[in-house]
Amino acid sequence: MKIADVVAFPVTVPVPPERQVRLGIGQMVKRDTVMVKVTTNDGLVGWGESHHGRAHLAIAALINTTLKQLVLGMDASDVNGVWARIYKFQLGSHGMGAACAMAMSGIDIALWDIRGKAVGWPIWKLLGGAARKIPAYAGGIALGYQPAESLVAEVGGFVESGFKAVKLRVGDAPEADIDRVQAVRGRFGDGLDILTDANTAYSLKDARRALPAFEACRVGWLEEPFPSHDDRSYREARSLSRVPLAAGENHFTRFEFSRLIQQEAVTILQPDISKTGGITETMRIAAMASAQKLPIHCHSSMGINMAATLHVMSAIDNAGYFEADCSLENPLRDEMVDPPIRVDADGTASPNSTPGLGVEVNEDFIRHHAGVAGPGYV
Repeated sequence: MKIADVVAFPVTVPVPPERQVRLGIGQMVKRDTVMVKVTTNDGLVGWGESHHGRAHLAIAALINTTLKQLVLGMDASDVNGVWARIYKFQLGSHGMGAACAMAMSGIDIALWDIRGKAVGWPIWKLLGGAARKIPAYAGGIALGYQPAESLVAEVGGFVESGFKAVKLRVGDAPEADIDRVQAVRGRFGDGLDILTDANTAYSLKDARRALPAFEACRVGWLEEPFPSHDDRSYREARSLSRVPLAAGENHFTRFEFSRLIQQEAVTILQPDISKTGGITETMRIAAMASAQKLPIHCHSSMGINMAATLHVMSAIDNAGYFEADCSLENPLRDEMVDPPIRVDADGTASPNSTPGLGVEVNEDFIRHHAGVAGPGYV
């Protein structure tokens, strides 16, 4: 069972003006992703997803040229060997580049899909897990900067559908952020877990203003107040309140997570399987975190990524929340894969039990929505 072909497809869908959410990194105008198809010499096909990294055309080109040539002919079941080869010839020898980490993530996920299909098992079973119910929070590109009344109404819809946790977008002016958090807490009381995400938009001054108020509102965590490399700000912010700090979606591979864990400022770890090196690497990161009694709340989005995330979170002993993409409109979630990932009425999500990832990919959709240049946020 050898790797016979690797093809990456950059994909873009526009976001209608009335659905464009504003958050700390700008206003979303389109959705990008990179779908990765791996074929073996005996005809098995696996699918993976690389995060776009705001450079989906470049990520796809890296896969279709450099990484493809590195892995052709290798044993498709040898996920550790494939990972090590890319690390030796690309990732490790040219710096911990985000592009390579994201590109190799899609290949790795596709290889796990192939492994499951080859033996007739879902990935969670290959990983030693069970088809567990994972508590979900309402996330994705939703719950953005908007008047408090509108935000409360949007949260109310998610609560009615079964969610017991939501993630609010902060990173606006601290006073506006505080008003929104207070409005949601005041309306829904302590029965709702409120999480927050600043998308790296805070300064330390902002954090000093916001965190005590967030603590008073019993916020579950403040995610990415600062860029991933701003270690000093994370250390200082940790002492400002008892609100846990969360990060990880922009940390790549176990090597960066090792440093993140050792610094002890961040206690909520959020690796993204489509960014950090795939399923193989996320399992290593989860094991390191488990040794320190730290939870894993994977960052997730789109279709293949969410499917893979549920498999991994069903196979580790320190799984926290699953991030459910609750965007009002997301064709990459609803049309690109079948069945789409859904949250049950009890606010939980479970992995599929058919072989591999357990989803089928709509190749016509992918080809019809070929990647378009330009920023996804403005």
